[in-house]
Amino acid sequence: MTIAVTAVSGQLGSEIVRALERLDTGRPIVGLARTPANAEGLDIEVRPGDYADGQRLSVSLKGVDTLLLVSGNERPDLRIQQHRNVLDAAKTAGVGKVVYTSVQGAEENTAFSPVVQSNRQTEADVRASGLDWAIGRNGIYIEPDVESIGDYEEAGEIANCAGDARCGYTTRPELAHAYARLLTDATLNTRTFALHGEPITQMQLVGHLNEAFDTALVYRSMSVAEYRDDRIAALGDFMGSVIAGIYEGIRNGAHDTPSDYAAAAGRIHRPWDDYFASLR
Repeated sequence: MTIAVTAVSGQLGSEIVRALERLDTGRPIVGLARTPANAEGLDIEVRPGDYADGQRLSVSLKGVDTLLLVSGNERPDLRIQQHRNVLDAAKTAGVGKVVYTSVQGAEENTAFSPVVQSNRQTEADVRASGLDWAIGRNGIYIEPDVESIGDYEEAGEIANCAGDARCGYTTRPELAHAYARLLTDATLNTRTFALHGEPITQMQLVGHLNEAFDTALVYRSMSVAEYRDDRIAALGDFMGSVIAGIYEGIRNGAHDTPSDYAAAAGRIHRPWDDYFASLR
């Protein structure tokens, strides 16, 4: 009853492997990666796993019972077909169950919405695949804010267009624990789970960062247009627009939704006071 995890050279995929190892189910784990050599740090077998190469994926998935499909990072119009390649390869190889890592966000009217819509299409493809399935919709990772603390301190602020709206953040280890459960607990099949912690505002995020890193940051709210221009100048047209679209979605309430984390993970999401205290 082998479990395969795609994109194990990436941060979420590798974290899911570690979470599965901590569960200690006794089930073999294999990894898939576009470039297997980039995942050499994991103590598992790593096979070729390029989403664009369906034929090779079918070979790599031989003997696999359950598959974790990490959402790709290509443009939305490309990733839908790439995910279909993985699903087709899984069916050809005799895989019995697929778990998909989807996203939360505004489905319309932001620059991030095409990414969300592409994930919704893959969700529909997963449900129609004929395989057993489970789907997680990831909240926004909080790690990029933690990793940006030096830049924030230099600027003296966090500035974006989220305003005073709340956002359901999460962390990769918390997501990984939930996905390890979705992969191994059949009672969670045929369900879609919103995976995030207690929603917080940007002001609350600033407060947590100040306590953890002994900084004196403030939050400055920007208009959507101002923030979009700022991000495009820093990151280029495509990525800058997407990032601005994420924060526009936060502003409009798309990330302030009930969480299904406890139902998926079998425990509550790690509280933010505890998480940030661990960073001190």
